[in-house]
Amino acid sequence: MIIWGWSGMAHDASLAVFKKTKKGLGMMCTTELLFAAHSERYSRIKNDKNLHLGLINDALQFGKPNKIYYYEKPLLKKTRQVWAGQYNLLGKESPTRYMRNFYPEAPKSSTCSHHLSHAAAGYYTSPYKSAAVLVIDSIGEWDTMSIWNGNRTELKKKWSQYYPHSIGIWYSAMTQRIGLKPQEHEYILMGMAAIGDASKYYDLIKRDFIKKLPSLKDPRTLFKLNCHRGCLDWRPDLNSVQDVADIAAATQLIYEEIFEEYLKIVRDMTGQDSIVLMGGCALNCVANTLAAQYFKNVWIMPNPGDAGSAIGCVLAKEKTFIKFDHAYLGHDIVGDYPIENVIGQLLEKKITAVACGRAEFGPRSLGNRSILADPRGPDVKDRVNQIKHREAFRPFAPMILEEHADTYFDMPSNVSNSPFMQFVVECKYPDKFPAIVHFDNTSRVQTVGKDDGPVRELLEQWYKRTGCPILLNTSLNIRNEPLVNTRADAHRWSAQYGVEICLPE
Repeated sequence: MIIWGWSGMAHDASLAVFKKTKKGLGMMCTTELLFAAHSERYSRIKNDKNLHLGLINDALQFGKPNKIYYYEKPLLKKTRQVWAGQYNLLGKESPTRYMRNFYPEAPKSSTCSHHLSHAAAGYYTSPYKSAAVLVIDSIGEWDTMSIWNGNRTELKKKWSQYYPHSIGIWYSAMTQRIGLKPQEHEYILMGMAAIGDASKYYDLIKRDFIKKLPSLKDPRTLFKLNCHRGCLDWRPDLNSVQDVADIAAATQLIYEEIFEEYLKIVRDMTGQDSIVLMGGCALNCVANTLAAQYFKNVWIMPNPGDAGSAIGCVLAKEKTFIKFDHAYLGHDIVGDYPIENVIGQLLEKKITAVACGRAEFGPRSLGNRSILADPRGPDVKDRVNQIKHREAFRPFAPMILEEHADTYFDMPSNVSNSPFMQFVVECKYPDKFPAIVHFDNTSRVQTVGKDDGPVRELLEQWYKRTGCPILLNTSLNIRNEPLVNTRADAHRWSAQYGVEICLPE
């Protein structure tokens, strides 16, 4: 049986394909994730909310779907939209009718609540059979945050907070306030925080926006304003570049303090020593590192936002764990990974790019659609930022052989690996690796284990030839453009931006 899950019609549409089979005398069912990809990679429109025929056609290569699940409940969502006065959104097509615009033979799309899709995407891909789940995002149907308890195949909601009180909406509003694009550039605010002075606007932001902070007795975070339509009228006199950085720093610090309080609340409410973090806010890798202080085990699925719920809505309905070892789930550029070509380019030019194998499912490249560079060059960071058309302050991530991570980075004692770039830690030798450290000497580390395929072999060969177990790894795109997806994308990108992309023969 082939099962599809999908998200879309709001932002960042995606589709996942599963195969469910019965095996053995007892006819036990196994569920395997075969494919998952973002629509934006096919349309070339960043965070595209619409599905795309190229995505559908890639999915159909694995067979026609017998079942289809959708990541939220549209009718329940419409009740919130009516309450919020968003009448222009009420006329959207049903998920079934919308899907049939792209695939006329599609069976009816069954629906799953938004936060359950998030929670299930994290819990059922985790290595834990018992864990707490914390979901923080902007908004689902009504939920803006939820706490779940997972035990074996059952997920039960313990608590939730409702619209209009939303930490995610507030963080996005502050993103817009400093001149960035909400629901897209929150990661830039997070990075900008390292160069700002949080103390300058910390008290002012708390006074103007926050009505009540969470506590063990009352978990709610209440806001004085509904920030759903932004807060551009807040403090219109704040215009300098330093003001922008200072607001970013204060926003990030307040978020971290709230997040840390919820870690305590989740631990107290569930009694679990393992936690799963999901929702768009789980991409805040600076804050994520705090979770290791309160829980023995931490899992963050590499696509914790709405796109990842294409996986979650299926797992929520099927109530089954799947093997999830990697995020290489998308379009396949077939052929052998060009290791020798990549290393040759690195040794000669310090910077190269690679597009090979299955594309990463999630916002971060992990070696299959990557710009790679020698992290030791003093000018490498500036050169890569110029290639990507990014601000000069923006940091880059290191990929490192897993067994060397503790030697070069101050990894949390209970975090043995970080394969999906989900934690920020201090670099022990920032002067030796200027290309992969931020202004506060931290790095968003990607560890590469012994079973991580050709990317592992690439790093091993690089280490053998240079004595350096680290490479700079960043997404093969420029700002506001999706990652390169196909071989044709790679040729166009290389010609347009003047960087050779190593492709399989």
